[in-house]
Amino acid sequence: MAKAKSAFVCTECGSEFSKWQGQCSGCREWNTLQEIRVGATVLPGAAPAAGAVAGGAARSASNGRGGYAGKLSDNVTDLSNVSLAEVPRFSSTFGEFDRVLGGGLVPGSAVLLGGHPGAGKSTLLLQTACKLAQHKRSLYVTGEESLSQVAMRAHRLQLPTQGLKMLAETSVETILATAEREKPEVLIIDSIQTMHLEDLSSAPGGVSQVRESAAALTRFAKRTNTVLLLVGHVTKDGSLAGPKVLEHMIDASLLLEGDGDSRFRTLRGQKNRFGAVNELGVFAMVELGLKEVKNPSAIFLSRSEEQSSGSLVMVVWEGTRPILIEVQALLDDSPLGNPRRVAVGLDGNRLSMLLAVLNKHGGLFTGDQDVFLNVVGGVKVLETSADLAVLCAVVSSLQNRPLPRELVVFGEVGLSGEIRPVPSGQERIVEAAKHGFTRAIVPKGNAPKNPPKGMTIVAVDKLSQALEAL
Repeated sequence: MAKAKSAFVCTECGSEFSKWQGQCSGCREWNTLQEIRVGATVLPGAAPAAGAVAGGAARSASNGRGGYAGKLSDNVTDLSNVSLAEVPRFSSTFGEFDRVLGGGLVPGSAVLLGGHPGAGKSTLLLQTACKLAQHKRSLYVTGEESLSQVAMRAHRLQLPTQGLKMLAETSVETILATAEREKPEVLIIDSIQTMHLEDLSSAPGGVSQVRESAAALTRFAKRTNTVLLLVGHVTKDGSLAGPKVLEHMIDASLLLEGDGDSRFRTLRGQKNRFGAVNELGVFAMVELGLKEVKNPSAIFLSRSEEQSSGSLVMVVWEGTRPILIEVQALLDDSPLGNPRRVAVGLDGNRLSMLLAVLNKHGGLFTGDQDVFLNVVGGVKVLETSADLAVLCAVVSSLQNRPLPRELVVFGEVGLSGEIRPVPSGQERIVEAAKHGFTRAIVPKGNAPKNPPKGMTIVAVDKLSQALEAL
């Protein structure tokens, strides 16, 4: 394949140059030159060729940028005539993975799996690919490892290797040619940062290479109804050549989080066109790879036998299900003039606001205390239903008073000290009763008319009432 010629065009004045330079010699502006492919893009200020309108569709198809969402069509369809048939899905062989995806893999979709190095992205996709290859045509493209390294990992994880097609390649043109020949139903790219197009002169991993490579692969996936799974690394700030660059062109963006010394990994959906966002899937890293955790509340509730102060269980809503998570608070006399406020798993600004509400409407002063807050299990709580549980844990640590083990708390705290109801309150109470909790402090708006058997509901609408009920 002959390498296409490229030119550099100034975005301000339209001057064209054969090489890149920092300053445009035409308008004297800095950093305005952008690389384009000669013949694929009309230069700014240039008149279109004769017959450009008539042959626009043909040229778009020939230069590789046409038909992004499928085949080119000139027919206009009324919205009422569009078929409402369910998009056919198939399972990824992981129940937690399917949950985060919204019910399974959708043909023609592009899914980006991001995460820090060592989180387990390649392991998860290799397990998925080996199991899917038993009944689906799958192609696994690796640009980071050799085929022997991938085979050694599959052997160590005791995975079925029969039927999985492997390709060690970094050229997108070669990958697309191979995919056209093999016609896979599932195409896995590990990773998108190693892929490159011959037309672009920039190095692999750059923003332009990552964006163009992902666009070419996505066009192929939508045209052929292939499930495309991309692996994306994140940098320290999570922006350069990472998932943030690709979020606008893919269908689902998933983030696999977990420290290297932690056994558990959390898979959270950040963008999903086929399901709920902020859905949470939990995996455990074992000797044979990642194993799904069917009941995440059980691992987050592994508490010590001796009840200590500052520990409390709350019910948070993750995606489409409730999860019981333990929150811990520790208050200590501060030797500093400006006491510390440290929150792990919660918003630090939210913690400062809640402490101010506790002082104003609860009558408890914490201005001379260092406050440390931790959500057990490494889960990040993004909703406001944890407000009341956080304040109860802070009060428990401040007064050195252990709370009952069978107590569960949830509710949003307003700036005037009121306790506001939260969505899906009934389901949260049922989930707590299922795990053996017998007492719950909830907002008055979430109090059920018929509480579960054996569950005592304490409905409150002010912070002072909640503190009295502890």
